[in-house]
Amino acid sequence: MNHWRSRVLCLCAWGAAMAAHAGSLTVKMVDSQGHPISDGVATIDRAYKPSAPSTHYVDQKNETFIPYVEVVHPGDSVVFRNSDSTRHHVYTFSPLGAFQFILSPGESSPPVALNRAGVIAVGCNIHDHMIAYLVVATDFAEVTTQNGQAHFDDLSPGHYTVTVWHPQLWPGRPPISAAVDVPAEGATQELAFTLKLMPDPRHFVDREHLDY
Repeated sequence: MNHWRSRVLCLCAWGAAMAAHAGSLTVKMVDSQGHPISDGVATIDRAYKPSAPSTHYVDQKNETFIPYVEVVHPGDSVVFRNSDSTRHHVYTFSPLGAFQFILSPGESSPPVALNRAGVIAVGCNIHDHMIAYLVVATDFAEVTTQNGQAHFDDLSPGHYTVTVWHPQLWPGRPPISAAVDVPAEGATQELAFTLKLMPDPRHFVDREHLDY
């Protein structure tokens, strides 16, 4: 019994030591006026090793995909739900894996397995203003919230490269990244990016197919 208790105490002490030496990183995204940017993806070069695949849900409500941007990892699945009173035709022609589903109100699609890394743009073939993005990442990645921030916790102290992406970045530009050193002892490092974005395409409502 004493031997068992000693092992538990050792494990607890090891866990506490690891937590004490883990650092945190906050990534901030703002526009040229300093306004926070939501729905940006911050990726840190630390391989993601899940214990099991996850199922993600993308809803369709008020003729809008929710969320606009979803981070998934290879092996995960996504299910599309129609919470509207109108029919939707979810589709993508992405080379990472094409699919399409016609969903009546209240229906959900079968799970779609996502096995290749990259960005998948998803639309509605009935309502052109509806668009969403699935970011399939092999590294740790987080989506910025309304305050324009993404957080990474329990990072081992060291040198990292952070790459940021947003669906409204101007095409043809090189990737945006920066290096950062994450300290130990529970300290939080901050890294800020200023992005120039195109107008939000979801604001261009497809009047022709309203209430289809």
